Amino acid sequence: MPQNKQWLDWVVELQSLAQAGLTYGKDPYDKERYQRIREIAAGMMGRLSDLPTETVKDLFCNETGYQTPKIDTRAAIFEGEKILLVQEKDGRWSLPGGWCDVNVSVGENTVKEVKEEAGLDVRPQRIIAVQDRNTHNQPPYAYGVCKIFFLCALLGGQFEENIETTGFAYFSEDALPLLAVEKNTEEQIRMCFAAYHGGEQWTTKFD
Repeated sequence: MPQNKQWLDWVVELQSLAQAGLTYGKDPYDKERYQRIREIAAGMMGRLSDLPTETVKDLFCNETGYQTPKIDTRAAIFEGEKILLVQEKDGRWSLPGGWCDVNVSVGENTVKEVKEEAGLDVRPQRIIAVQDRNTHNQPPYAYGVCKIFFLCALLGGQFEENIETTGFAYFSEDALPLLAVEKNTEEQIRMCFAAYHGGEQWTTKFD
């Protein structure tokens, strides 16, 4: 895994340099070279991630401008000694959350995602952690993702049918279900429990 991580870092950096060159470069011949570097980086990423090269290109080669990480927010909501997880369409479970929309803050996005996926109203209380996704989650993505975990207080609400989840349930730390590990791992869920138990003494973790 450490060796693959090093290759992943190199490929993402190549893609980032190529994207910047395509954005700011003036010479048409240089732009052709940057485009070729981008295609090579996509092919390498396909080999590393076992994704078809065309799929990687769709994810990896369609952005313009200076490349920055995407933001993903996740909400940790507790009832007693149990944490709330939502069930995905494939039967696996995750903390409610998702990509941060461009017109909302990370706190507002957390509230919005919980409402959409669980039907519940929450108030973010503190940041548990800010993590680099490819350091903690599998499979690797072809772009950088910054994951922000929030400890949230439950205010009310009830589940409503939606296109992303089939329901929610509360789980104890020693009885976690099958997780959607590309979104959250057992280690990350246990980190949320530790933050919940740590209360005001919890120190935000970051990579």
